[in-house]
Amino acid sequence: MIKKESSLSDVARQLGVSKTLVSFVLNNKGDEKGISKETQKKVREKAIELNYQPNQIARGLRLGKTKTIGLLVADISNPFYARIARIIEFYAEQRGYKVMFCSSDEDENREKVLLQVFRDRQVDGAIISSTSDNPEYIKSLIRDGFPFVLIDRYFEGVDCNYVVVDNYQATYTSTNFLLNKGNKNIGFITLSPSHISSLHERKAGYLGAMNERKLKVRPEYILELDFSDVKKRNYQSVKNYFINNKELTAVFITNNNLTVAVLKTLKELNINVPKDIALMTFDDIDIFRITTPSISVVAQPVDEIGKHAVSILLKSLEEVKPQFVNKILQTKLIIRESTNR
Repeated sequence: MIKKESSLSDVARQLGVSKTLVSFVLNNKGDEKGISKETQKKVREKAIELNYQPNQIARGLRLGKTKTIGLLVADISNPFYARIARIIEFYAEQRGYKVMFCSSDEDENREKVLLQVFRDRQVDGAIISSTSDNPEYIKSLIRDGFPFVLIDRYFEGVDCNYVVVDNYQATYTSTNFLLNKGNKNIGFITLSPSHISSLHERKAGYLGAMNERKLKVRPEYILELDFSDVKKRNYQSVKNYFINNKELTAVFITNNNLTVAVLKTLKELNINVPKDIALMTFDDIDIFRITTPSISVVAQPVDEIGKHAVSILLKSLEEVKPQFVNKILQTKLIIRESTNR
């Protein structure tokens, strides 16, 4: 049978001493406060007997740290964010920190509420994949001295910690690969909100490669889907896109969940990958390696993203005047069957 946890008051009451005395002893300040060795021994024995468990938040307030960090991402169910969360948790625990997870669901107001929850819970700092379109809000965190690191997305012109990948170069290289395979009519499917830096840069990389070859990009070749539609599995826009653009020979997709929706739709329309259309996507997840055909991807260095984010955040907690650190990591193009057209 598991013993019921006791409080500081329970220990003090059982011994007939003050809570302050018990607190001094259990925080290893007994000698400093002139408490006898015998009394200290009695306090520790009684704490063990009563299964005393310290209130970590209260203890953190006293010591100035709670040894917890917050992680706020767009969608924790997305395999990309789920993998990053697991890696952040691993590296944080190695340094004695616990992680509190939250998802904004690409909702700016929800993001603000959750960040306030982090601050109310006295987390020491946060790792954030922001959906906000308001750099002033992020600047307010800097002014308040709240330590944080942005991952996956950042705000141009805002001096802060961030860890991202070179999204422009990744999509530029991928589009050029498709062009070199003889494809000229290449579609581009992405998510909104389009102000998010990673999505904006991926679109710019696609347009940069097409324009360099002097290939006109028709507006109808670019499909931008609302995040909520993908969450609700509303794929009608995807179906209409392929019905109305039968001349496409390749498509680049900016998100793994979106790619799953596209594959499902193509199957329903009896459009064969790669025989009828070549397909490439951002992010490498398990299903893309084992599906038929296997999917060509831009793989992000997930382990590096998580490791750098934790390292930068914890270093900023230790420095009196921390210097902002910016990490731009490179991706890897992995060619599989879906582009073998």
